[in-house]
Amino acid sequence: MRKLIPLLSLALASAAFAQKFDGLAATPPMGWNTWNTFACDISEALIKETAEAMIASGMRDAGYVYVVLDDCWMVKERDPDGDLVGDPAKFPSGMKALGDFLHGKGLKFGIYNCAGTKTCAGYPGGRGHEYQDARLYASWGVDYLKYDWCSTGTANAQETYKTMRDALHAAGRPIIFSMCEWGTAEPWKWAADVAHLWRTTGDIIDCYDCITGWSTGWKVILDKQVELAKYAGPDHWNDPDMMEVGNEGLTFAESRAHFSLWCMLAAPLIAGNDVRKMTSEIRALLTNREAIAIDQDPLGKQGTRFYIGGGREIWTKELSNGEWAVCMLNTGDAPADLAIEWERMHYFMRGQYSVSDIWKGAAAGDTKKPLTVRLDSHDVVLLRLKPLK
Repeated sequence: MRKLIPLLSLALASAAFAQKFDGLAATPPMGWNTWNTFACDISEALIKETAEAMIASGMRDAGYVYVVLDDCWMVKERDPDGDLVGDPAKFPSGMKALGDFLHGKGLKFGIYNCAGTKTCAGYPGGRGHEYQDARLYASWGVDYLKYDWCSTGTANAQETYKTMRDALHAAGRPIIFSMCEWGTAEPWKWAADVAHLWRTTGDIIDCYDCITGWSTGWKVILDKQVELAKYAGPDHWNDPDMMEVGNEGLTFAESRAHFSLWCMLAAPLIAGNDVRKMTSEIRALLTNREAIAIDQDPLGKQGTRFYIGGGREIWTKELSNGEWAVCMLNTGDAPADLAIEWERMHYFMRGQYSVSDIWKGAAAGDTKKPLTVRLDSHDVVLLRLKPLK
């Protein structure tokens, strides 16, 4: 019994100092994930081609640096030592070599697993192997872990994710920890010291407001973010899921609105399209520096819905240096002339501001008189306001 006391003391001491790696996500992470477009149809060739496309398109230089393998990258069973094994048919060079390749391109390596016994696609989950897996990810040079919530039975989400957090910290390699718990246990209320970001809803699909079982369009997800702004900030972000920008179920207007509003939410900007084949319009959308700057503003404020009604929504986001971002969405099914009455916002936006239209790349007057714009169905105007001297 006496021999156990020092070991118990050591374990308790380690637990007391367990923490996530601070400072890895001072602004919302940006990158690309395999799932939305490719699901299980992934390979080493796809990842390398995507990495090259992210560089050639300007995405990497715009901030999209995390390349994340989602589910199905491994074989169906752990090896005799209990380690996860990358599928050699899909990734013949191995996981470490893939990480080295991405690092050599100025990108970062993200990977997926699950807090349960199986992943959502039926591959080996991390339950009971957290410390072993964390050491393996560190040895491969992983920079980002997305951790899902399938096959978890009656497990407690808070304690389960803390275990993986502690394992990552013990492994010693700074890794962004992305919780994909779907918002079931309201992680925004407790996960700020556990993960760098946490999913707030079920899965996204490429439509505006459809609901298909567990998956929903981006507008349905947007509506569920309305009360969550107070829980987000540097190093702890609400995650409304990966983007469907550029995928075939959305019109261009809906892609532009989706991207604009994710920027307003200070959401992680994780692209989910085939960047090898995207149009020039989608490339320009995803790499627009002014829109990205709204998402990445160092103040770290999540935007809030200021107004809803009359076929429109108006969202506002406080920025650094006394500036603001404002986004107005046409929620109707037809084009409409919609107005922003600036005087209604003066109780929190002090004084007068100059207004610039992000998507037009042009000045749009000032807040001394209302702004009226014509918007297509489900399109937006995205504005940046700077105090007038």
